[in-house]
This record gives sequence, structure tokens and C-alpha cells, in this order.
Amino acid sequence: MRIAIVTDAWRPQINGVANTIGYTAACLERMGSKVLVVSPDQFRTVPCPTYPQIPVALDVWTIGKHLEVFSPDAVHISTEGPLGLAARQWCLARSFPFTTAYMTRFPEYISMRFRIPPELLFVFFQWFHQPSSGVMVSTESLRTELAGKGFKNLKLWSRGVDTGFFRPEEKGGLFAKRPRFLYVGRVAVEKNIGAFLELDLPGTKIVTGDGPVLEELKSSYPDAVFTGAKKGTDLASIYASSDVFVFPSLTDTFGIVMLEAAACGLPVAAFPVQGPRDVVLDGVTGVLDRDLRKACLEALEIDRSMCRKHALSCSWSASTGQFFDNLSSVCNESMAS
Repeated sequence: MRIAIVTDAWRPQINGVANTIGYTAACLERMGSKVLVVSPDQFRTVPCPTYPQIPVALDVWTIGKHLEVFSPDAVHISTEGPLGLAARQWCLARSFPFTTAYMTRFPEYISMRFRIPPELLFVFFQWFHQPSSGVMVSTESLRTELAGKGFKNLKLWSRGVDTGFFRPEEKGGLFAKRPRFLYVGRVAVEKNIGAFLELDLPGTKIVTGDGPVLEELKSSYPDAVFTGAKKGTDLASIYASSDVFVFPSLTDTFGIVMLEAAACGLPVAAFPVQGPRDVVLDGVTGVLDRDLRKACLEALEIDRSMCRKHALSCSWSASTGQFFDNLSSVCNESMAS
């Protein structure tokens, strides 16, 4: 199958969307598909307002050239940004069936930055996904939530982790007082990192990542360790060298970093909200509690081998199989009609 994946989030960005698409595209090609990733690096860009590390594509009306040359059997739109809008219009103009993904809570994130009521923004996202032949979501709880809000054609597409790369091997990634409580991810307001840094915890609090509020948090919490963005073996080593992974977000739809932490034998402390509830086995691979400090301290007692065992059951091959089956069903339905 020739598959075009359109995304406004791509390398060198370090986030769940870009990572998911990268792993999925690689797995699809190993399965024998031809994959085209249409991303901002193929267009003129400007920095995203309030988040300059993210490039926003400008000349998106030229997306048709990329798609027509590739001649896809299936088009998947991963994001609701300029490229996603352009690909949606291209497909609708040609009555070409396409799938989408609800991967990020953009209504809530935009609301946090610009003080726009999320209910108003959600109208746009409903409109965006309405003509999709399959709206892919990462968890059953998100599928239930969106179905209750009127979304149709919802299909499950879970996530995975590279357990060969992320594994419990310390290689001197950190030299800080133990216990080490670690956050990894985008350093942005929607990640609620302050709720972690405010905690009275023993040892060291560590933040790994980059983003628009990094300097503000450095200034406000001088006792914490900020490593900046890390990737590759440096990132894997930081996970493996820590004692608890703290996930303070209240708005994530999944949270791949929690699987990466588990693969390195690192238990998770998080709030009992969507995302952590779907990824963490409470009391087995981490602790979920409305008292995040309590969750952090209790997570120190979790058996790290159980975290690794759970991660081994979450492969990118299985995730990609779901994705491919979703595309195949849409293509088959289109041919039958």
C-alpha cells in the first residue's frame, strides 16, 4: 500500500506526535508499504506564535504536488494545523477518503495560551474531523469521551515503545542526589510542570526537555536540575538513572514518555486522569493519586522489573498493525462503494 501521512509536527521536534509518526512510518515500510511523510520541512515556515521552536508551514497550497506525484492509496492526516487543513481540502475536492487522528488536546492547549474558551475551539476540531472516514484515537477512554461529544468513525490506534533502545541500563546519565524524580517532555504551560516542581520531595527533581516556559521555570525553581532536550542514548540513560518518573500533565491523550520510562524500569507517579489511567497499571508499574507527592513517594517502592515487563507488551509493531488495519478497512469500504 502507498500511504501518505500528513503532519504539522515532525523532526527535529521532540514530541509524542513526531515520535509516533516516525516509528509508525518505519514499521510500515518494514511491512512492505511505501510511505510519504508530508511535513513542515518541505515548505517555507515561520515560528509558531508563543512556541518558536515549532515551525509552521506557509505555502501549504502546494501540498497537492507532493500527493499527486506520490499517488497514494491512503491518506492519513495526523494534525489539525495548516498542512492538515490543506490535505483535508485536497482530499475533499477529489472525493478521496482519508483518515485523521485526534492525538493532542489542542482546544485546551490553545485556550491556556490565548484565553479562548475551549468549547469554542472544539467546534473547529469537530468540523475538521467530521468528514474523516476514520478518526484514530490512542485509548478506549478517549474513544468513549469523543463519542459522547458526537465524533463518528472512531478507531483505536494505540502506541508503542522501542524496548530494545529504552532499557534499564545506567550509563552515568545523571550525577544528582537520590532519589531522583524525573520529568521528560515538552516544557510548556499545558504540561503542568509547576505542580511537580512545587512538591516537597527528598533528593533531586529533574526536568529534561525544552519549550517556551523553560527559562521561567529555571528562574522560579533554582534547586531543580534542568538538562535541556535530550535524545538517543543520552535520553535513555537519564531515564534508567532515575528513580521515579513524574507525569504531572492533566491534559495528555496518552503520554508515550510513560512507556519509555517503564521500558527503562522506571515507575510512574501521576494524577489519576486520562492518559496515565490508560498507560499505568496503578500499584504495579506506578502510582496514580490526586496527591502527587504521595504518588511520588509510594512509587519508590514499585518493583522496577514489573515496569519493564509491562513495557515489553507494548510494541510499535502491534501499534502499526492497528494503524494499517484502520487504513485497510477505509480503503476496502471505499472500493465496495
